[in-house]
Amino acid sequence: MKRCDWAANASSLDIQYHDEQWGVPVHDDTLLFEMLVLEGAQAGLSWSTILKKRDGYREAFANFDAATVAQYSDAQIEALLQNPDIVRNRLKVTAAVTNARCFLDVQKEFGSFDAYIWSFVDGHPVNNAWETMADIPAQTPASEAMSKALKKRGFRFVGPTICYAFMQATGMVNDHVVSCFRYPEIVALHQEN
Repeated sequence: MKRCDWAANASSLDIQYHDEQWGVPVHDDTLLFEMLVLEGAQAGLSWSTILKKRDGYREAFANFDAATVAQYSDAQIEALLQNPDIVRNRLKVTAAVTNARCFLDVQKEFGSFDAYIWSFVDGHPVNNAWETMADIPAQTPASEAMSKALKKRGFRFVGPTICYAFMQATGMVNDHVVSCFRYPEIVALHQEN
């Protein structure tokens, strides 16, 4: 079974993520918040590192309940910085709390974060047709626009590269290479969305 190169000789956790989640359209606000936090945490690190800590993040960040995370106190943030089950980077941890507050503001304004964030692809997933991993961009005009808009709303750790990784992870774009077995499956999912 042919996979994208990044998952071809990867750990079982990476392969499972590639085969079951990466590129699948996400419209659940809780999962969208989770991916926003995890993609921000990944900055400068490998996605494998974050996947290994995903359960730790779920526990540390109240199963990614944005309303709960938005209320985290300075003492709770300090406790998180001692938690070996997450990336103990002060800027990333405080960004997750700040982003939870901004996330709630977006939900209040647009009815859901989903309605807002999917507007950057006009509400429909983009099916790319990359031949090789080298063809896949690190960022796009859409991720640049998303980054700019999120930063204006106070979000942090949302640069254009992070935003593009978020778009890939949540199925806003299909960046499986065309030879990957998941490519046609994701195309089919996109046609349903």
